[in-house]
Amino acid sequence: MAAPILEVDTEHPSPRHIQRAVEVLERGGLLAYPTDTYFGLGCDLSSKKGIERLYQLKGRDKKKPLSFLCPDLSDVARYAHVSNFAYRTMKSLTPGAFTFILEATRLVPDLMMSKQKQVGIRVPESALVRELTRALGRPLVTTSATNTEGEPLTDAKDIKEALGHGLDLILDGGVTLNEPSTVISLIGDSLEILRQGKGRLED
Repeated sequence: MAAPILEVDTEHPSPRHIQRAVEVLERGGLLAYPTDTYFGLGCDLSSKKGIERLYQLKGRDKKKPLSFLCPDLSDVARYAHVSNFAYRTMKSLTPGAFTFILEATRLVPDLMMSKQKQVGIRVPESALVRELTRALGRPLVTTSATNTEGEPLTDAKDIKEALGHGLDLILDGGVTLNEPSTVISLIGDSLEILRQGKGRLED
């Protein structure tokens, strides 16, 4: 059965809607949700079942780690080793459209790490996603919602049609413009842009 669509206010999400989404995540379920960069597909970082299902739905090679979303910087430090340099850099760029590559801590499941034990973490500008991760109490594993050709899906109805069979709930905040985050490596206290996306360093 295809996942139901729940209309949400992305700026001021209602606690009732947040709670419903959290219940889905806690059961190892998969969500589709709008972010400040793309329409995302996600699950609870602590759910091995959810992460496996997400890889399967996306048809993604498990050798390619997924990134995850945190509500704020203090949360990032639980899942990654944050040096003074990394902290200062992230503080000036979060919340925003940047994914940071950092050394992972032991709290990160093996499935989520690269061979180098590195991980991609983002603090999004989306109030909806930050409320969701805060209420869940754990990060949200995330990947972009795409069709079988790998083209981004921007609308909840299209997501339901293409991926609804593998999802448990779709949060609809209106059409979401798809622009990926900018990926920045902060490994070894040097800054390297690995992918230029929506986030601009000059900002």
